[in-house]
Amino acid sequence: MSISSSLAAGVSGLNANAQRLSTISDNIANSATYGYKRMSTDFHSMVVGEGNGARYTAGGVRTSQLREIQETGQLQNTSNSTDIAINGRGFLPVTTLESAESGGNLDLLLATTGSFRANDEGILVDGAGKVLLGWPAGPNGEFPAFPRDGVGGLEPINVFHNQYTASPTSEVTVSANLPSDASDPANLGEPQNLNVEYFGNLGQTESLDFTFTPTGTINEWELQIYDSNSDSIVGDYTLSFSDANAGGGMLENVVANAGGAYDPATGTIELAVGGGTIMAKIGGLGDPSGMTQLDSNFAPTQLSKNGAAAGSLRSVEIDGNGIVHGIYETGQIRPIYQVPVIDVPNPVGLVSTDGQSYRVSPDSGTIFLWDAGAGPVGTTEGFTREASTVDVAKELTDLIQTQRAYSSNAKIIQTVDEMLQETMNLKR
Repeated sequence: MSISSSLAAGVSGLNANAQRLSTISDNIANSATYGYKRMSTDFHSMVVGEGNGARYTAGGVRTSQLREIQETGQLQNTSNSTDIAINGRGFLPVTTLESAESGGNLDLLLATTGSFRANDEGILVDGAGKVLLGWPAGPNGEFPAFPRDGVGGLEPINVFHNQYTASPTSEVTVSANLPSDASDPANLGEPQNLNVEYFGNLGQTESLDFTFTPTGTINEWELQIYDSNSDSIVGDYTLSFSDANAGGGMLENVVANAGGAYDPATGTIELAVGGGTIMAKIGGLGDPSGMTQLDSNFAPTQLSKNGAAAGSLRSVEIDGNGIVHGIYETGQIRPIYQVPVIDVPNPVGLVSTDGQSYRVSPDSGTIFLWDAGAGPVGTTEGFTREASTVDVAKELTDLIQTQRAYSSNAKIIQTVDEMLQETMNLKR
């Protein structure tokens, strides 16, 4: 009977608008929740026995809910270096704290933003208990090739694993001007000294002493290099300088009396110091930026080294390529982890979980781990969080529409009830 179907249609309308009210309420409640993706409700008509000449029966309405995971919220700056958001497509790899501490297979979850801080074990975890995952860097700051289609190689980012670091010196640059009149055999000058600090394998501070002594031959000097670590002379060289019109005062020849050979192509000598090898660059032959002998005073022109002393971790930051850098008190900046950005073919097919995180499902498709900023995925932004995608003004407008639609469906039920009452009154 059509009047009965009208009653059923009215009831389905009440249920449908109640469902829409639930999503609107959830959206408004989470309008200030970072990383929240709004829910939408779609209405679908239901048809019962419709056809040419057939009596029409009201089918009513049903609803479906969808989380709009593909939408991105506005990026907002923060003061925490480990507040992270994706600028563009993609997800951060995270897991639960329980999974991270279990030592077994990681329970992979996806998130678009998070406010991570080190807990008492050094693990970067957010307020919802989600742990940030990444690939660990090798001893020299390089990243090996990890699987891109699974979680193999990913581990919880633990800043305590990189609490202290040291980088031994492998290169020093030494150049100076030697006074030309000091090499005159008739009036030999005094030896000249340069001290260059370097860092050993354990982060300790050592030094190389460069002593330049006139040999008694015009335009010729002896260079002796003393290493404080091994307490020995690690190099002895004879330096000859040109006095020609072209290239006068430039280095003309280097003879190795002891120690590593001089390479004129690179202008370096190899020094075997305590605990390792250092390449000392004194300049190539005829190189005005290297060692010179001009009519002037003794003056160092360049003293530099690489490496760093032992130092403790001061802070961590993430760059646009997903590289987590450790910043140490010595000023050294060292890559310690790489956070990949995960992409799936159908983000809307992900299953929502607590704390603005998602789980892969058959509808979402399989994961692929990209370097941040490569392929279809966006960059990683530190000091940043992604705001909720909820538009409060739109939700309030939808709330008014839902209220009116609910009232209208209630009116249908009231009207059908009155009509049925009239039908019952016909018997009297």
